[in-house]
Amino acid sequence: MARLKVTQTKSVIGGKQNQRDTLRTLGLKRIGDVVVKEDRPEIRGMVTTVAHLVTVEEVE
Repeated sequence: MARLKVTQTKSVIGGKQNQRDTLRTLGLKRIGDVVVKEDRPEIRGMVTTVAHLVTVEEVE
């Protein structure tokens, strides 16, 4: 199964509460943090919510 490498590139300061919660749920706390998650619809939805704050790459 494919995996997604999610990197936080921007700060969540001034963002909405649901965006802060989504980043925390993904496991991102600060700029530059990287997590690797399974490519599932739930994770894709979270990434879409904070797409302007993160970059996403597919890894194998």
